Amino acid sequence: MSLQINRRSFLATAAAALAAPAILLSSRSANAAATLTLGHGAAPGNPRTVAAAKFAELVKQKTDGRVQINVAGAETLGNDSAMLTSLRTGGLDFTANSQGATSAIVPELNALGLPFLFENTDKAMAVLNGRVGAELNKRFEAVGVVPLDWWDNGIRHLTNSKRKVASPEDLSGLKIRTPADPMTIDIFQALGAGTEQIAFSELYIALQQGVVDGQENPLANIESSKLHEVNKYISLTAHKWESTPFLMSNIAKARLGPDLEAVSAAAKEAGELQRQLSRDKAAEVLENFKKNSAVEVVEVNHDAFVKATASVADIWKKKSFGDFVAQVETAARG
Repeated sequence: MSLQINRRSFLATAAAALAAPAILLSSRSANAAATLTLGHGAAPGNPRTVAAAKFAELVKQKTDGRVQINVAGAETLGNDSAMLTSLRTGGLDFTANSQGATSAIVPELNALGLPFLFENTDKAMAVLNGRVGAELNKRFEAVGVVPLDWWDNGIRHLTNSKRKVASPEDLSGLKIRTPADPMTIDIFQALGAGTEQIAFSELYIALQQGVVDGQENPLANIESSKLHEVNKYISLTAHKWESTPFLMSNIAKARLGPDLEAVSAAAKEAGELQRQLSRDKAAEVLENFKKNSAVEVVEVNHDAFVKATASVADIWKKKSFGDFVAQVETAARG
């Protein structure tokens, strides 16, 4: 069973870490057992939440109790961007984070979110387990972060409260919430929608109050956060696949010493579980939505969406890391 941590105690610990990192590290090194913190933003029941708890359990087993993990989910420790900052400054040890937020520190990660690049997680993992993943690891290491595994945030779909959206033209006049992820913003602007960035923790209320008309997320996130209660129309756009980077701070890596191998193995094992749960959950949720008379599942004109977003890849290939974007696209389509 994972240990839980609240926001107040976390912030106190983080503040102490920033104020006296040398003293803190010295004190930690003196203890035979290490207690580390994992933060994520998913709701209870989400595959990310289940896998995080499994990771904590596996770490305890594989290290014979020398390392224990406190798990704090549902943005208890702040949003994904805040957790990344804490990860890099030593206030947080692990995070199962979002691709969009993480791309702020490793811009090349945006390339994984090119529209309609990956049909499913298996194809994405085949690319990430090769040269592309190795290149991304180097870029993470340069900013003091260690990628332990690539968890799955699933194929993303569109919901809204106004009307059926089956073609790009149906998005005209709709305001869609996206994460603060430049690739997703570019995709929906190419589709002709207005976009607005709202924290995920505030999304349900924003949809309920009509601040935005719709949003986009994997089916598991839509279900676990009950977004379908305030967005009747669920369009199966499948416009992008996203990873959930499972990250460790360099500071935590240094603390683990010989237990690093066991912790890395636990992350991989938990990742296998998370990806399988994500696949299973998406299929289960889709069937439940189809049976739910309160929502309407909409099949879309896939070719029209692909055509409308074709310019997005060209935009990203002109950026400073455009060669890497082209490399990812070639690997995915090869």
